[in-house]
Amino acid sequence: MAYSSPQTAALLLLTTLLLLTHPATPQSSETLITELSALRSQSPTAVIHLTDALLRRILSLPTPRPFYALIFFDAKQLHNKPELALPALKSEFSLVSSTFQSNNPSENPKLFFFVIEFGESQSSFALFGVNSLPHIRLIPPTAVDLKTDSILMDASDYSSLADSMSDFIESRTDLSVGPINRPPPVSKKQIAFIAVVILALTPFFIKRLISGKTFLHEKNVWMVGSIFVYFFSVSGGMFNIIRKMPMFMADRQDPSKLVFFYQGSGMQLGAEGFTVGFLYTIVGLLLAFMTHVLVRVKNRTVQRVFMIFAILVSFYAVRKVISLDNWKTGYGIHGYWPSSWQ
Repeated sequence: MAYSSPQTAALLLLTTLLLLTHPATPQSSETLITELSALRSQSPTAVIHLTDALLRRILSLPTPRPFYALIFFDAKQLHNKPELALPALKSEFSLVSSTFQSNNPSENPKLFFFVIEFGESQSSFALFGVNSLPHIRLIPPTAVDLKTDSILMDASDYSSLADSMSDFIESRTDLSVGPINRPPPVSKKQIAFIAVVILALTPFFIKRLISGKTFLHEKNVWMVGSIFVYFFSVSGGMFNIIRKMPMFMADRQDPSKLVFFYQGSGMQLGAEGFTVGFLYTIVGLLLAFMTHVLVRVKNRTVQRVFMIFAILVSFYAVRKVISLDNWKTGYGIHGYWPSSWQ
């Protein structure tokens, strides 16, 4: 053993006493906020990639923390499942994040947006108790137990995508996201190209229009078009396109099953709208057939039989639509029959 002088031994003893009496202080909130702000500025959508280590550092801050944390749970291996619509929801989540960043350019942000990947951070998924996707959670400043203290964003809270997410944030945090800065669906270059093509084809179209040889002069085109517009109107097709609603989604209780009808007025799946549109279209086609074709049939028996058939089918279709509405909204619609019929 090497020989130690009394001065060296005293110095080592003093150093040990200082380390024991002055333990390492935890990181300050300002340091972590500065780091998170730098990570947010490096992201084009202001969404921070969350890892297990970064989540532990956030949770190590003393409560109440100076900011909220909104986390989108992602799994790349599930992106190919259209019923989950994870890429679309993630894109809308990023849109809300960039909107919040542009509308709230503060040096001391009160809300950070995170995306965490299942393949990289399975322990964090277990910490939150996440067992199905899509899944979005808000961590309040006072949260300690992530399973019970964090706030789950329900499916109805992102049924309208970015707008619903914004409403959820404003109702839970008292922070203003601001108007959604949604990019235009068509760029300026695409608009210019379409305009050039239309100008180039306009003379040829006008020439055929004058000669009466365009598709606009075909009666069958107008008939098919009117049926399509009717179906598109009564099925909520525009709602599905604007909100990018999936046709169906996975059952939260059993991911192996698919849900085509969602109970609750806050969300409508594409399959629901198409089902209702199909039933209404049948009623409309039967009515059009009776008023334009059946009236020209001279056989009274054929007219009566088909009218009875059309009435029964229409009654069944409308009854199914009312039953679906009652099931989704909880509001009952019933007929007021004469008292003698009851």
